[in-house]
Amino acid sequence: MDKNNPIGVFDSGVGGSSIWQEIHKLLPLENVIYLADSKNAPYGNKSPEEITALSIKNVEKLLELGCKIIVVACNTATTNAISTLRENYEIPIIGIEPAIKPAALQTTSKSIGILATKGTLSSALFSKTTREFTKDIHVVEIIGEGLVPLIEAGKLDSPEMISLLKKHTKPMIDADVDYLVLGCSHYPYIIPQLKKILPKNVKIIDSGEAVARQTKTVLQSLNLLREENAIPNLQFFTNAETDTLKFLLKDYAEKISVTKQDF
Repeated sequence: MDKNNPIGVFDSGVGGSSIWQEIHKLLPLENVIYLADSKNAPYGNKSPEEITALSIKNVEKLLELGCKIIVVACNTATTNAISTLRENYEIPIIGIEPAIKPAALQTTSKSIGILATKGTLSSALFSKTTREFTKDIHVVEIIGEGLVPLIEAGKLDSPEMISLLKKHTKPMIDADVDYLVLGCSHYPYIIPQLKKILPKNVKIIDSGEAVARQTKTVLQSLNLLREENAIPNLQFFTNAETDTLKFLLKDYAEKISVTKQDF
């Protein structure tokens, strides 16, 4: 495997680009190919079998494009499909799970909230992680119904978004949570909106930095970190319209290419 080969990243749409930003911050020289499977978003309402099939399709595409490592930048795909992916492919595969452990270790109110998709909250991997780290802690699990389609449409500040967030966070506020764990890679894009609604003491955490650190660790261990000090090739492919991806990544507009492609 060539060190200059790209890191492959996929998500059920544009949300995983929040994970890519953390990877790029930590590994600015790495070439990257990102697949936004927006045509099939959200994954959270699909069956485990459908989620696994879509994840396999995305991995196959990234392998075809010569990726040296694959980051599953989707909580739902990780919690439902990662074991199958790792069994079937030799390439290193990094997953993303809700940051339950740090929230459980740091909470002082002994009450934490988790905002995630139905597919993540109902998965066996999520249940195992929650049981392991939250024995004496009250956990308020909320399905973020309707959030992903609004984010995919770029409606971050829309009245519908604010209304949904108020509805979803009310049980958490009532339970006096002091940590809100974001269990979907789309959700970091609505942190500014959440901060306006939640009490000031509530800390919001997601998994982006941890995923970036793990990606670096694995590449280092395999001697696959890119050493060439040349401008990286940052390619983003979506199978839906490109507007939202371009809007979310506007700060990187001069560095990246965003293309519509069927996959």
